[in-house]
Formats: sequence, structure tokens, C-alpha cells
Amino acid sequence: MARKRKPPGIKELSELPSEDQEYGEPRTYDPDFQGPTANRRCTDVLCCIIFVVFIIGYIVLGLVAWVHGDPRRVAYPTDSQGHFCGQKGTPNEKKPILFYFNLFRCASPAIMVNLQCPTTQVCVSKCPEKFLTYLEMQLLSKTDKSYWEYYRQFCKPTAQPAKSLTEVLLNGDCPTAVFPSRPFLHRCFPDFSTRNGTLTVGSRILFEDGSGKTRNAVELREAANGINKILDARTVAMKVFEDYATTWYWILIGLTISMILSWVFLMLLRYTAGFLFWFFMLGVLGILGYGIWYCYREYNKLEDNPNSSLSVYDIGIQTNISIYFQLKQTWFSIMIILSILEGTIILLLIFFRKRIHVAIILLKEGSKAIGYIPTTLIYPIITFILLAICICYWAVTAIFLATSGVPVYKVVVPEGKCVHENETCDPEIFNTTEVIKSCPGALCNFAFYGGMSLYHKYIPTFHIYNLFLFLWLINFVISLGQCALAGAFATYYWAMRKPDDIPPHPLFTAFGRAIRYHTGSLAYGSLILAVIQTFKAALEYLDRRIKDAQNIFAKFLQCCLKCCFWCLENMVKFLNRNAYIMIALYGKNFCRSARDAFNLLMRNILKVAVTDEVTHFVLLLGKVLVSGFIGLLAFLLFTERLPMVDYEPTSLNYYWIPLLTVIVGSYLIAHGFFSVYAMCVETIFICFCEDLERNDGSAEKPYFITPNLHGILTKKQPVPQKQKVSRK
Repeated sequence: MARKRKPPGIKELSELPSEDQEYGEPRTYDPDFQGPTANRRCTDVLCCIIFVVFIIGYIVLGLVAWVHGDPRRVAYPTDSQGHFCGQKGTPNEKKPILFYFNLFRCASPAIMVNLQCPTTQVCVSKCPEKFLTYLEMQLLSKTDKSYWEYYRQFCKPTAQPAKSLTEVLLNGDCPTAVFPSRPFLHRCFPDFSTRNGTLTVGSRILFEDGSGKTRNAVELREAANGINKILDARTVAMKVFEDYATTWYWILIGLTISMILSWVFLMLLRYTAGFLFWFFMLGVLGILGYGIWYCYREYNKLEDNPNSSLSVYDIGIQTNISIYFQLKQTWFSIMIILSILEGTIILLLIFFRKRIHVAIILLKEGSKAIGYIPTTLIYPIITFILLAICICYWAVTAIFLATSGVPVYKVVVPEGKCVHENETCDPEIFNTTEVIKSCPGALCNFAFYGGMSLYHKYIPTFHIYNLFLFLWLINFVISLGQCALAGAFATYYWAMRKPDDIPPHPLFTAFGRAIRYHTGSLAYGSLILAVIQTFKAALEYLDRRIKDAQNIFAKFLQCCLKCCFWCLENMVKFLNRNAYIMIALYGKNFCRSARDAFNLLMRNILKVAVTDEVTHFVLLLGKVLVSGFIGLLAFLLFTERLPMVDYEPTSLNYYWIPLLTVIVGSYLIAHGFFSVYAMCVETIFICFCEDLERNDGSAEKPYFITPNLHGILTKKQPVPQKQKVSRK
């Protein structure tokens, strides 16, 4: 008969392999551990040295770009001779607008290769206001010289009215025809409109182009779209700055209100977390509901308007953005987007309905920590200042790099068939060269700013370096804030008697430790993120450059790569954030801290879902509410729906520019303040998991967590170790 096996004892049970051992050994009790380690040493020194060397190189690059660059080239459009339009102290001072001689040539495939329109471009004081061909002007000017005076402002200074059309075409002195246009981005664009659903320009559908051909408005729109493809982002930015100059004080008022609201919400969370949660939820749903109702009302108003059935593609480029809001398609699209957001939030609320109480308790605990360390609410301002410095330095360096060098001229041919096409040329002697004979109609137009020196040859590389260092510095500033806040909140958690045992100035102490000992570790984690984000930026750039040439398989591969990089970036951000908490606690290097944090989270994987998902969702509602409320006020203000405010938004070119600025800025400000709460909750959770492994709740090994939070995150109170042994 087989012997009956004796049940394993307590010692044998402890030696059995457990699932947690797969993710490292749990922490053991240490009577000397009382929070963040004070005795530390520098970590990841090699990465710190590399980081400092790259920063020095970045400073040198900025100085060299400052010497060679000329920001005036950003502020003013450039004609075919490389002269600035509208620059003070030049003959073009009163000519701020760029005019294209033959707009139809801008529909040529050459613009996608040379990134410029193959036609003569001159600076003018105003855009044409009527249809007029060169031949019509010659006939009318015989009896009325004012026609020539009107037409000559769109010609070169050397143009003469007695020249034949053939001579004009050969020398390129004047355009063959002008059309009614409006200035857009400091360039003359056709004045498009719709009549009974038909696209027109200057109230005409068909018109003469001056060379004997009859054109229609659709052809002209395609040509205008060709120009739009080559408009540089620098010019777009200057148009945006014009609206900022008009509304900057209203933007500052809106951002200030959002800062005050965020601060008030954070202070109220300590006492009314439950009420504020439902206030956040109902407020967000109410704002989205109002947006859906408003879009539906505007959509119904346009039912009787036949022109409202046109699509955005049908009307093409418009200088007046309000025209797009006269289309049913615009309001319907916005209504669908808002409805999806509303439905998503409602579903998330239903899904998280049992965990909302957990989130409220966690927020209350975080509020206590912030209440005992109020300086943490000021730290987002420091982060904002550091980020602003990084952004400004990157933008200034990029502008000076883009405007470095001397004007470079290239041979352009409207037909795109010439052996000399895209060759460098000299406009002063171009008409005497062999290029004119071998390529009739060729032009020597300004292309870009560059040069043949070693510096100019490596400008594209310097642009990549500028972007990479910008991303590295941005991520470093964010990681520095996360590590400093984690150190401060960890000090709060591991104080047995709160707030008596909290040392003075915990935030500044944690910030000093992070800078003094862990700059290399923070740079290491930031470097990983910067590399991923640089690859994402390169992928996006390639996608835009070869968008028209992609097939279905290439688009599918592109989407898969974007999805993979997005998942990778968010996973690394999550791991980095928890690694910085472990660095703030124990002062180890980045790799070891990341490993310890990962193992700790995996040993408590069920609790991770409770803390991260629910609390982040509640804080997201707060961010959306703040930005949505400020955005609603800004919308009513800029569209003249606030009669008590004496303001004329009609002075704006596009009211949606300051509106989006206020919304995005308010969200970022709210994110900065609410991220303090997010970091507080995550730090408390990591410390809580460490606490459970180190202690058992007995008198000898008491927990540091408050009883309320312990009861929420665990199903039952732990039993002291002696009682466990006696029960066996």
C-alpha cells in the first residue's frame, strides 16, 4: 500500500515556485527604509556625457545658423529675381503681394519636382480686379492711356506697351492676361465663387487666357491648387501671425482663465472629488451635446440653399474660410465627429461604472499629497517655461537654417522637356546663353537659398539634427518633471505620520537629486523616445512626399508602420514614467529601474488596470471640460455672439486660428496641471505595491498607506504573519 504523503509545511510552501517569481523576487522588509534613498551616486554617466556634448553641438549649430541666416526671407515672398516683396527700404516696399504671370503653368507636373511654379513672378501693390488681356489693353490704350497704367503694374519695370504679343511672350515682360484675384498668403489667387452650383471666377465661367485659348474656372482652380502645393509653411505662419497680432490679448485672457479653472478644480478635488467627477462628466457631455445641436441647426438652415450641396473639393481654395461653413458637408462632418466623441464617452462611463468609486478615492488621496506639498502645483509653470525655451530655440534655429545662403536660380521650362531643366543659372546673363536657343520659353527663376560651401551642403542634415535635439530636449524636460514630482510624492507616502514626518521642501530636494545624480538616466530614457519620434516624423514626411504615387499595398504598409510606432511610443512612455518613479525612490540606473518597475507592475497587474485606466479617464474629462468651456467662450466671442463684449472679430482673416489656439492652449495648460495629479496617483500606486511587499500590516511591519485606500485596492485586510502561522 502506498504511503500517504504528508502535506507540505509552511517552509515547503514558501519554497514552491510561484507565478510572481517569473517577474523577479518581491521586496523584503527593511527596517531602515523610510522613503527615497538619500545616499546616491551618479547613474548612466556615459549617456550624460553624450547628452552634454550634443547640447554643446546644438548651441554651436544655432550660432552658425544665426550668422548665415536671414529671417527676412520668411517674412516676405520672393519674386523671380530673388527680391523681397514688401521689404522696407527697397523698390518693392509698397508691393507686398506676389503675382504669377501665367497661373495655368502652375498645374504642370514640374512643380512637384522643382517645388516652384514655372512662370515669371513679380511683386505688386494689389491684385487684378477685372479680366483684361494684353491685346485688349493695347487696343484700349490707344484712346485711353489709363489701361496701360493699370496693366503695367503687373509687368516687369522694363515692359513697353508697343511690344507685340510675340515679343512679350519671348521676353516675359508682361502676362498675357489678368483675372480678378484676391490676396491670399501674400499671393494673388483667383476670386472663385459659385453660381447655381457652377464654379465661376469673377462671375465668368469661360474666359480668354490672352494666348488665343478659351479657359474655364475649373482649369484655373487646378492651377491654383498647384500653387498651393508648393506654398511653404513659413508663409502660412506669417499669415497666422497677422491674426495673432489682432487677438493676442483675448488669447492671453482665455489661457489665463483656463489656468485659473485648472487650479480651482485641483483644489476642489481634495474636498469634492465625487461631485467634481460628475460635474466633469455632465459638463463634457453638455458641451458636446450643444455642439451637436448647433451643427444640426446650421445643417437644417442650409437645406434650402442649392449651393450648400457642393463639396469642399468643388469650391477649391478660398481666401474666405467662412465659405466652407456655408456647405452642408462641413456641418455634417463636424456633427458626426462630435457624436462619435459623445458616444465614446458614454460607453466608457458605462464600462468604468464600478471603478469610478476607486478613482474618486485615489484622487482624494492624491489631493492630500498635493495639499501637503502645494509647491507641486507651481512646477507645471517651470516645465512650461523650459518647454517654451526649447520650442523657441528650435523654431529660431530652423528659420535661420532655412534662410541660410544666397539666392539660387534654376532653369524652369513650362513643358518640362529640356536638357537644361533644373540647372543653376544667372538671371543677369540668362537671355544671352545657349539655354534660350535650345529650350524656347525657358526661364531663370529664383528657386531657394543655398550655396556651395560645406555648411550649405549639410543644411538638410542640420535640419534633422535640429529636430532630433528638439525632441530629445522636450522629452528630457518632461522626464525631469516626472522624476522630481515622483520624488516629492514618494516622500509623502513613506512618511508614517503625515504631515509631521514629511521633510521640508521635498519637491526642491527631489529636483536637486534628479539633476545632480540622474541627468544621465533621464537623458537615456528621453533618448529612446526621441529616436522613436524621429522615425515617426520621417515616416510622416515620406508619406506626404510620395502620397500621390502610393499604391494600395504601400498605403496599407504605411498605416501598419504608423500604428506600430504609435503603440511603441506609448508603451515606452508608460515604462519610462514608472522607471523614473523607481529612480526617484532608489537612485538606480535607468535600465535597472525600468526592469524593477516592470516586474513590480507585472506582480500587481490587476491593480494596474484599476489605477491607470480609471484615474486617467477622470482627469481626461477634466481637461476636456476646461478646454471645451474656454473654446465655447472663444467661439461665441470671435463670431460676435457675445453682445456684452465690444469687439469686432470681422477684423480677423480667419477666426478659427485664434479659436484653435485658445482650445489647444487651454488643453495643454489643463494637461500640465492635471498631469501633476496623474503622476501623484502613479507614484502612490508604485509605493503602495512596494509597501505591500515590504510590510504585512502588523505592529512590527505597519503599512504606510491610509486605511481607506488600502481597503479599496485590496479585497481584505491582511493578517499578521504570526496569525498566518498559527492557522496552519
